[in-house]
Amino acid sequence: MHERQVGSLTFHLDLSHPLYEQVLQQMRSAIVRGEIALGEKIPSVREMAMALKINPNTVMHAYKEMERDGLTETRRGQGTFITASKERVEAFRSQLAQQALNEFLETMRNFGYSLADIQRILTEQQGGNLST
Repeated sequence: MHERQVGSLTFHLDLSHPLYEQVLQQMRSAIVRGEIALGEKIPSVREMAMALKINPNTVMHAYKEMERDGLTETRRGQGTFITASKERVEAFRSQLAQQALNEFLETMRNFGYSLADIQRILTEQQGGNLST
């Protein structure tokens, strides 16, 4: 696992997994957590690739995916910016949460747990308080 600092962001890259997916996931997470401000300019593809010591095509692939997600926009001659739409980021955040929840439930069901079992486990894990 390699740790690289790019501006205020810290990337953790595992060379045994696809780098583009790691960059994409870590950028998406930083955006939805608010670690990158709405409307903020992000490093150019070349700057990001140099800082992460990876191929620029890898970064470009991740940037294009974020643009398709509606999380970034490219302004000709100015660079790539995080969307200014709080609603778009919140919608994407909800989409990620739903996806994570579906994956969790599928995994638990594959382990043979019923929904009641899952609820019991979650309640026990939280000390009887699911609101924390």
